[in-house]
Amino acid sequence: MQRATGGTFGVRVMKDTLVFSAAHFITFNGNICERLHGHNWRVEAAIEGDLDENFYVFDFIALRDGLQTLVHELDHRVLLPDRHRQIQVTVSEDESEVTAVFERRRWLFPREDCLILPVENTTAELISRWMAETLNYRLKLQTIPGLRRLRISVEENFGQWADFWLSLQECPPENVGA
Repeated sequence: MQRATGGTFGVRVMKDTLVFSAAHFITFNGNICERLHGHNWRVEAAIEGDLDENFYVFDFIALRDGLQTLVHELDHRVLLPDRHRQIQVTVSEDESEVTAVFERRRWLFPREDCLILPVENTTAELISRWMAETLNYRLKLQTIPGLRRLRISVEENFGQWADFWLSLQECPPENVGA
């Protein structure tokens, strides 16, 4: 393996196809809940690490394809949190509907239109963390020698990005999301 002398190697993937349209609402300041609204979110990924025997950090195509799979899962969905203290999200017994309740507000969605994420709030920051943990798990990045960090960036609105950096060297396989 080659190490950078006085620097760090990395690869980054940002494509026109790494875009998803999704609705969400978040809470803030304890008791304020936004209206349901949507965005055309953009995503990019970067991995830092050493050069391998082929003199690259990680395969661009594998990174792109892994990220594209996640984007497809998020596309045209209502994103709901399952760990929010005040938003209760439940799936009907027959699994055909999802109900979300915040104080006196109630939303009812077809189940196939929703993606319930293991997050506290559907902010761009927490979506980027979920994507990083999921991509790490699926591509088994933490098992590849020399890889140090994965960064997922999510653009919620033009010019407004949230980033999450996942340390791959400190990430035991049992603690990552599926």
